[in-house]
Amino acid sequence: MPFRERHINHFQTLASIRMPRIMRVIAWMLGLGTLAIILFLIFTPWVQTASGFGTVTALNPTDRQQELNALVSGRIKEWYVRDGSRVKAGDPIVKVVDNDPNFLQSLEAERAQAMAKLRAMETAVLTAEIDLDRTRKLLNEGLASQRDLEQARLRIESLRGDTADASAQLNRLDIGLSRGSTQMVKAPRDGFIHRVLAGDTATFVKAGDPVATFIPEKVERAVELYIDGRDIGLARLGDRVRLQFEGWPVVQFSGWPSVAVGTFGGRIVAIDPAAGTGGRFRVLVSEDPDDLPWPDNRLLRLGAKARGWITFETVTVGYEVWRQLNNFPAEFRPEATKANADAGAK
Repeated sequence: MPFRERHINHFQTLASIRMPRIMRVIAWMLGLGTLAIILFLIFTPWVQTASGFGTVTALNPTDRQQELNALVSGRIKEWYVRDGSRVKAGDPIVKVVDNDPNFLQSLEAERAQAMAKLRAMETAVLTAEIDLDRTRKLLNEGLASQRDLEQARLRIESLRGDTADASAQLNRLDIGLSRGSTQMVKAPRDGFIHRVLAGDTATFVKAGDPVATFIPEKVERAVELYIDGRDIGLARLGDRVRLQFEGWPVVQFSGWPSVAVGTFGGRIVAIDPAAGTGGRFRVLVSEDPDDLPWPDNRLLRLGAKARGWITFETVTVGYEVWRQLNNFPAEFRPEATKANADAGAK
């Protein structure tokens, strides 16, 4: 008789107890589940990522929100737009007039006087040159003295100086008229008036004061992502980025970007060499031409919130869990350092 049976025969109650079938099933399930988890951790690939939050902006700095400034000092006379107005290049925004309503007329009258004075001085110079030639001939004939010749020359030099002063005065008046004629602030290009900053007709503005903010139309969009300093050293120009936009439905798996739904592709085009005020580094991401196009401008506007995942190396799920538990950085890529150094040198 086997040892186990001889041993159990001494314990009749224990021998009568049998393990329930459900417990056997659960034991098998736990064993198989543990084995499946181990195999999953060892053999399943995982794409390492560095995530960050940011906003939608324009790729070209000239396409971003900008201020429209008053070109001359004066009082606001009339607004031609309001918040949200769509304008085309050259459309009037606001008209600023001088406190003196007859300012331009006075400048035009002064210019007319300066022009008449300049013409008179030019005529006087021509006459003085004729007198100088006549005096030189008389001197050769012995009918005039050397002193008369010198006085004629001094007279010409004096008249030429007066003519130069009159010409400078005319130029100053022309500049004043040119500035006075730029009292109308116009749209630099097609776009939208984001906000009107100045007040009504009782508001006085100085030259250079902002009167409105302007957003250009049809700009090339980008996303400003802010990445932790622990991961920024691994990012390089051209890296792929998965983007999630505010208000856009999404199912995101950071480790499996190929199965994510509702995200959009991007590529890194710029990396700041220094951290911002919050200790994070700015990464500029543009639209990936090889991926799905980003939402229309009406659905994805400048300033909208975004979240992005920069994709790095592919590792196993087990390694990634171990890395996250130990708070280690992503897999080091030597070529990333060289690429960023070359980009900085350029």
